[in-house]
Amino acid sequence: MLFKKLWRRTLGVETSSSKSPPPAAVVAGVPPAVCVALHCCSSRGTMTTAFLVLLSLLVAGVWGNEFSILRSPGSVVFRNGNWPISAERIPDVAALSMGFTVKENLSWPGLAVGNLFRRPQATIMVMVKGIDKLAFPTERVISYPLENAVPFSLDSVANAIHSLFSEETPVVLQLAPSEERVYLVGKANSVFEDLSVTLQQLRNHLFQENSILSSLPLNSLSRNEEVDLLFLCELQVLHEISSLLSFNQHVAEDHSPDLYSLELVGLDEIEKRYGKESEQFRDASKILVDALQKFADDMYSLYGGNAVVELVTIKSFDTRLVRKTRMILEANPEKQVIPYNLAYKYNFEYSVVFNLVLWVMIALVLAVLIISYNIWNMDPGYDSIIYRMTNQKIRMD
Repeated sequence: MLFKKLWRRTLGVETSSSKSPPPAAVVAGVPPAVCVALHCCSSRGTMTTAFLVLLSLLVAGVWGNEFSILRSPGSVVFRNGNWPISAERIPDVAALSMGFTVKENLSWPGLAVGNLFRRPQATIMVMVKGIDKLAFPTERVISYPLENAVPFSLDSVANAIHSLFSEETPVVLQLAPSEERVYLVGKANSVFEDLSVTLQQLRNHLFQENSILSSLPLNSLSRNEEVDLLFLCELQVLHEISSLLSFNQHVAEDHSPDLYSLELVGLDEIEKRYGKESEQFRDASKILVDALQKFADDMYSLYGGNAVVELVTIKSFDTRLVRKTRMILEANPEKQVIPYNLAYKYNFEYSVVFNLVLWVMIALVLAVLIISYNIWNMDPGYDSIIYRMTNQKIRMD
């Protein structure tokens, strides 16, 4: 009984004999549902249940973001399970699924070893900012909790594709419509030369006959609102990418892998403008889910079922975990302190360099020993042509 009173005083609840749930204002910083659960659990004496409720809410808050696989071929195996993955390791997942090596081993059970002789021809990753998850059908989509939501990019994967398949000019497309930022490499310069990359170009395409406005149910969204137009412009980009790729089908049939990376923030702007409980946000979320499903199906079919379509939904980035950049010429650099006197971590090239140096040294040492042994035991009169020519000249004289 004393433990119950101390627990209730810790939460800020008055230790009265009333059995009604405490109001939300009494428990500072705790939601009303948690207050009710804690009160019921304390009245029953089940404090473990209260701890589990708090723990589940904390876990839901930390792992609210998601990493989803919309479509994937049979050669790339993603296991269905509740395995969290850090945001900074998502580029490694994309690289491993395409058959590339990574600097650090990825001990994540969500990605299994698939067919090593049949790698996907394309990886399409869409990042949606401002929302932690989207309501996709669970039977078709595999989702994983996303932790450590720090900013990341697929530049390492793009560099690997460009360096290994530079002669075949693969397609590398990285686009952020809201920032009017685009990066094209290889055949993407010719295939997507007519792609709208600025907001003004996208708005002009929206009001043409073949735009997505003719097929989308806008409902509460308006064509005259700037925030709604930004959201619709991003959907227009998805439509144009699949349309332009369908007119250049030969690009999807070559032997070089392609990479697509898109960032969408229109839904986040709608939430900031109207609120998460607004009708505009609900309609926009449903429209975005349908548009992403159609985009995933179109890209998957254009690549003959040999493409991975991934989705990252991030409510907000945790900028506190981002490492601060420093100037190269900064004076008095801080020395990195390694705790417990541990050795530094080797990269994946260490074993290769070590074996090369080791066996070359062994070969050189053996060669020097063999040559030295043969020279030491050499007969000057028989093995050396110098002594042999000298002896013949002496005899002739």
